[in-house]
Amino acid sequence: MSSDDPVTPVLHVLAGPAPATSAGPGDPDGGPALLLLHAFPLDHRMWTDVAPRVHGAGRVLAVDLPEAGTEAAAAPAGPPSLEAAADGIAAAVRAAGVDRVVVAGLSMGGYVALALLERHADLVAGLALVDTKAAADTGAARAKRLRVAEEAERTGGTEHVLAGVDDLLAEGTRQARPAVVEQVRAWARDQSPRSIAWAQRAMAARPDRTAVLAAWPGPVLVAVGDEDAVTPPAGAGELAAAARDAVLVVVEGAGHLSAVERPDTVADALSDLLARCR
Repeated sequence: MSSDDPVTPVLHVLAGPAPATSAGPGDPDGGPALLLLHAFPLDHRMWTDVAPRVHGAGRVLAVDLPEAGTEAAAAPAGPPSLEAAADGIAAAVRAAGVDRVVVAGLSMGGYVALALLERHADLVAGLALVDTKAAADTGAARAKRLRVAEEAERTGGTEHVLAGVDDLLAEGTRQARPAVVEQVRAWARDQSPRSIAWAQRAMAARPDRTAVLAAWPGPVLVAVGDEDAVTPPAGAGELAAAARDAVLVVVEGAGHLSAVERPDTVADALSDLLARCR
């Protein structure tokens, strides 16, 4: 399945051989590739500290979704769509010579990962849902996203989004790790009003994919920061219970951006998932 106008993401190799020099699905001893999908309002750089700590992956790939990051790809014409993003990601991964991936998505990246699973299940060897959910937005949440998108376009600014970035981090991170806080702020400042509008509208339009997760028999990791106020641990437990073969990992000392705040813990959990996929 594919959309009429798929997104063309920017694909990055964070670890392992570059796509041009490797045509296999994993490393020489059979490790699958790992594909990392970023949160809003960030880009692939949020996985920088996780990628080199992961063991058992042939290649570690990451994408930038439309308009996101400093090497942004333009969004196609038409309504913003996570489904179009999933189609574009699948095409880019296959063009890189990879036919099976373990997919890890954090927050918005988790929404895209579930869309990828629904539309390109043959590509997915394993699934990591990090600080995310399968449910659709409530009516109020959807309306708020659309207001944020409209405000970004109307003002041409990002201040209304940047003001809430610190709230994505755990209290301990905000108090004791100023370098992490400033790094997240810097990544968020790099995002354009276009990226904010595209992402908010695409997320607002997504359906509930709990049934997609429940129907899939493959290995799943659900990870969540113990101080995640956006997608709390209780919801992560429900997400894990919906899957057939899930492991739940609660990341201590982390908020909604657990991969940024505790990259060692998240990398260990992803390494365990890769081992399960073998």
